[in-house]
Amino acid sequence: MSNIRLFESKKIRSAWNEDEEKWYFSVQDVVEVLTDTVDVKDYIKKMKKRDAQLNANWGTICPLVEMTAADGRKRKIQASNTEGLFRIIQSIPSAKAEPFKQWLAKVGYERIEETEDPELSFDRAMETYLAKVIPKHG
Repeated sequence: MSNIRLFESKKIRSAWNEDEEKWYFSVQDVVEVLTDTVDVKDYIKKMKKRDAQLNANWGTICPLVEMTAADGRKRKIQASNTEGLFRIIQSIPSAKAEPFKQWLAKVGYERIEETEDPELSFDRAMETYLAKVIPKHG
């Protein structure tokens, strides 16, 4: 299964991995959208140089996944699952990446709170469930 996602009207190529049951997204597409760079390959090269840890784990974070290229041909491109993308976004010094970083920090903080107080996890899950099940009238 292959798919195209839109983010701010820009295409993000994606592919479903049946074995892992995870979506993989084109790293180049995501970096290009979050940075507005004109040379995404060079930007990624510099990003990896700035972040030694990211560079050391790049092959694990960004395996090659077959997706359709701009010319319509199937090619193996660097792709990442959601967890890997979050790690990459942490290394992008861009105003567009900042909302993602803030959201990740909030979710991380909430997860730590839930580890310390498991009842919070239940309360948040119930709140989310009720928000989806019970329509709001207003």
